[in-house]
Amino acid sequence: MQRIELNLAISAQEYQRFYRGQVKQVVAQALDGRTIRFPANVLQQVVQHEGIYGRFAIEFDDQGKFQRIVRLGA
Repeated sequence: MQRIELNLAISAQEYQRFYRGQVKQVVAQALDGRTIRFPANVLQQVVQHEGIYGRFAIEFDDQGKFQRIVRLGA
């Protein structure tokens, strides 16, 4: 399994655009400097009342298929 770590700071208001389907993809910079793109719906697992803030790891299989997202810390 492969893993990419990144910091996210998405307010609750901004997340509403993802939730409504207005935004389908998230583009972010990984901690190692790579620019990554992933489906916005994976964030449903980590959204909190105030939004999505903290350090996360996105895990995917050897074929690049999303497996899970986990919160690593604030």
